[in-house]
Amino acid sequence: MSATSSPLRLLLSSQALLAWRTPIEQALGEQAHELVCLEDAVAQARDDIDLAFISRDITGLSTKHELAPETRACYDVMRRSAGLQWVHIHSAGADRPIFQELRARGVSVTTSSGANAEVVAQSALAGVLALARRLPMLFDAQRAHRWMPLLGEHLPRDLSGQCAMIVGWGPIGQRIGALLHMLGLQVQVVRQRAHQTSEQGFTMIGFDQMAAALPQVDWLILACPLTDQTRGLINAHALSALPQGACLINVSRGEVVVEPDLCTALQSGHLGGAMLDVFAHEPLPADSPLWDMPNVIVTPHSAGHSDGNETRVAHQFLDNLRAWCTGQTLRNRVR
Repeated sequence: MSATSSPLRLLLSSQALLAWRTPIEQALGEQAHELVCLEDAVAQARDDIDLAFISRDITGLSTKHELAPETRACYDVMRRSAGLQWVHIHSAGADRPIFQELRARGVSVTTSSGANAEVVAQSALAGVLALARRLPMLFDAQRAHRWMPLLGEHLPRDLSGQCAMIVGWGPIGQRIGALLHMLGLQVQVVRQRAHQTSEQGFTMIGFDQMAAALPQVDWLILACPLTDQTRGLINAHALSALPQGACLINVSRGEVVVEPDLCTALQSGHLGGAMLDVFAHEPLPADSPLWDMPNVIVTPHSAGHSDGNETRVAHQFLDNLRAWCTGQTLRNRVR
């Protein structure tokens, strides 16, 4: 984009403006621009935004099911801006309705895929280790002042040699695979473009081969985007195909799992446990049976949260901003 073009109006939060004004202006170079603080855009009912940087502080405690007023106001600014061309978001997924709506209008949407991959992978690993070492049961025993050695029926199995299936092979899935491989697990990967041979110690299979592989899986780990193919992928049929005592880790999207089927599998004892960071509706309703199941770890869609994410997301945005200004391809553009 040439420096003589009309000024670019970039929407961002006051927090992002305070932290990143200088590198943003450096990335824009000689391009005429206006950095529009979200609070001002809302107060002035702006409808002339060209670009938007949706940082974590904008979405705040909102979920895609329940929006805080501040988040809704930001979305309204983008909806009003008929000239909006590109939005960069802090998350790895772009399945919120607003981003689907904008894409349908022709707006380019880029994600921060990979920015929190290490953190999410660590959270998934924490879930595996906690369930494998019976930590939920031990925490209950601690609260009851009950001494309960891990013996007899509570004796844990060695993780080494167990089979883990990872659904999704983006940055998060790849990092989870590396950590599990390091612990000696056999790792199968379900991905769109599967190879018939092992890749760096991982067995790749397609979605059409998944059902046949489930009976050998001890750990089913979901790290895939929400698509038409993955929505409702883990249903009663898939869960019943897992061996008795298998465990589920979900750090992808809640809608990948049919939640009532999961509750049934957990309550029956067929599943040994689950670590769930995402749910069909968020926040998880207070009357959900998942809250009180002794073999379930519930976390509030926080697997990817850490104090380094803001910087990693901003750097991805800045790289894309430089690309935008020079007419280059945007990274992590949603197709």
